[in-house]
Formats: sequence, structure tokens, C-alpha cells
Amino acid sequence: MHWQTSRFLIDLRRPQVMGIVNATPDSFSDGGRHADADAAMAHCDQLLREGADLLDIGGESTRPGARQPDLAEELARVLPVLRHAVTLGVPVSVDTSRPEVMAAALELGVDIVNDVRALSRPGALAAVAAHPSCGVCLMHMQGEPGSMQRSPHYDGDVVEVVAGWLRQRLQLAQAAGIAAPRIALDPGIGFGKTPAHNWALLQRQAELLTLGRPLLLGWSRKSTLGELTSRPVGERLVPSVAAALACVQRGGHIVRVHDVAATVDALKVWRAAGLLAG
Repeated sequence: MHWQTSRFLIDLRRPQVMGIVNATPDSFSDGGRHADADAAMAHCDQLLREGADLLDIGGESTRPGARQPDLAEELARVLPVLRHAVTLGVPVSVDTSRPEVMAAALELGVDIVNDVRALSRPGALAAVAAHPSCGVCLMHMQGEPGSMQRSPHYDGDVVEVVAGWLRQRLQLAQAAGIAAPRIALDPGIGFGKTPAHNWALLQRQAELLTLGRPLLLGWSRKSTLGELTSRPVGERLVPSVAAALACVQRGGHIVRVHDVAATVDALKVWRAAGLLAG
């Protein structure tokens, strides 16, 4: 399987590690550390030295209860970092739901739009469809970041509900003119879901693979891992790497992580042990 993006056709026979660059003051794990553009650009360089295959750059924190920045704020946070990142020779993703940010990023040469709202905002679907080849990741989220973790509930089996919702968004994107090879899917671990929901999505990840598109998974430092291990967010490296390996073992194609070096090393060990292809 491959993922078509603006500048790269990504070969997914080998699991890909997507490094997170939060150009925000309030992200749940590293808020403020890379809010300054120079710090965020330096972090891009560091993640590539650690072995990241892709970079994902965002200017809006989507942690539960986060304040949404206005358009000018988000553009000011991400554009300088994106302008630097596209010179580094790897696929670059912009993590945004705003069509204006998508358009500005794609104009800079960004390869992928990673949208936690799955192109549901007015104009977002058209912004991506208008581009001839950019990649897009459609993520499932129940509710909005400000309220999504207030007693999440699903009428029916969570895996079936998430898979059905992703199927609908995939069909909508294709109907708008976004070819299937450009599309990846994300079940949205921790976005309007209890720990039990998240574990069900991991344990039954094979059911999501039947949608026929690459799966991008984001377990890194999530609260579900904290609840399981009783570790605070800054001490979840080992659980995060273990979760990434479990995702890959179950057929996941891209893991979105904070701790790139540790994840890359773990995947090297699995590959040497014959547990991974590529």
C-alpha cells in the first residue's frame, strides 16, 4: 500500500513514524516547549535526526478543554514552521481543521492535511479536493475538544460506529474528487472515547483495515496509557512505544508519536527479530 501526497508517494510496506511538532502554548504533553517558531523549527530538525519519516505540525491544541486560537493566531504559529519544514526532504503534514490554513499550507508545498474534524468544516473538503495530489488524513472525533471527554457514549459497538463513520467520510471525500490513494484514516484514540473504547479500537484494529485505506494511529502519551500505568504524562514513553508497536503489529501503517527516537529504535529491534517486514 502507498499514500499519495503532494511531493511524495509514501511506501507503507514499512511502518512510518510521524513526529509531532506542537507549535502551541497549551498542548497536553509538551505545550509551550515549541510555541516559539525558532524552537519549533529546531524540533523539526531534531525529530529528523532521530529518524522521523514524516513531520506533523499543528497550531491548535486539541486536548480536552483547550481554547481554540483564532485564524490569525493559528497562521502565525504554523506558517513559519511549515516554510522551514518543507525544505527538509520529508513529507510534511499540517494538523488543522481550518480551510484557510489548509490552503496557505498547501501553497507552501505541504504534503498532507491532517484534520481531526475529517474535513467537516465548511470549505475544508473543497480546499483539499482542489489540490491535485495532496494527502489527507480523516480522523474520527465525537464532539469537539472542549467537551468530547465529558462522559463519551456510543449507541452501539464503538468499533462498528467508528468504522461506519470513517467509511462515510471516505466516500464523501472521494465523491468530492479526492482519489482514494490520497486518503488515510485515523480512529481518533482519545477523541470522545473512554479507555475501554480506545482499547477496543486497538484490539479490533483489523476491522478498520477492511476500509482499505492506510491507518494512522496516535496513542502517544494519551491519558488511557496514564490510567493503565498510573504514570503522569511526562513518564509515558515506555507505554507509548508499546502501544505504537501493538498498532503496527495489528497492521497500522503510520504511528504519530512524540518520542521518535525510542519508537524508531523499537521498530528496528522488531524488524531485526523478524516481527516486521520492510
